[in-house]
Amino acid sequence: MTEEQKPDLPEGKRIRKIRSYVKREGRMTKGQARAMEVYWPTMGLEHDMGRLDLTQVFGREAPVVLEIGFGMGKSLVEMAAAEPEKDFIGIEVHGPGVGACLMYAEELGVKNLRVFEHDAVEILADCIPDASLDRVQLYFPDPWHKKRHHKRRIVQPEFIESVRNKLKMGGVFHMATDWEHYAEHMLEEMSEAPGFTNTAEKDFVPRPDFRPLTKFEARGQRLGHGVWDLIFARNK
Repeated sequence: MTEEQKPDLPEGKRIRKIRSYVKREGRMTKGQARAMEVYWPTMGLEHDMGRLDLTQVFGREAPVVLEIGFGMGKSLVEMAAAEPEKDFIGIEVHGPGVGACLMYAEELGVKNLRVFEHDAVEILADCIPDASLDRVQLYFPDPWHKKRHHKRRIVQPEFIESVRNKLKMGGVFHMATDWEHYAEHMLEEMSEAPGFTNTAEKDFVPRPDFRPLTKFEARGQRLGHGVWDLIFARNK
């Protein structure tokens, strides 16, 4: 948008950005607060660090996996523990979730994990180098199931293009949701996006071994609820 095209706004007013999440800030437990105090200096990353040198961040050259919206961090920490040959970056906007993630990382002795407490869209734009990631993970994002809220869904063309730019050639974008309509939305958006190939034989893939089965997901399966996984690889 050029300066001539920008709408006239009252002084001090800014265009309100559509967010794909709602900030639900609960109170941290003592354990979460302690984990933030003790482990943030070594495991925490800040948006104002700007473009990162990932080999410097982790002290080695290794494949890098980035997860967007890790919740309380349990599955992310378990993945990092199960794949010590890879480095993991998690992004979450909710402070208690970040604290819980660091607390569990301490419990499992995980060293190959770093976390941001910030908006993922801004982290991708400002902090992650282009063509640096082997895998991007987006598990159970808010489906914004009401039609008037669909514009808030994170899987939209601009976001998909941002993810593509950050993936290495052949790197994969792995999504999972327990909302069938959102799964169909993701499939449609990804199928139309340039630079990606669906790795599934037909639309969706079985849950890969590297994605842990959550208690919520296991309970849903017992009740007959579905979960849909999509894995698209960058091809250009």
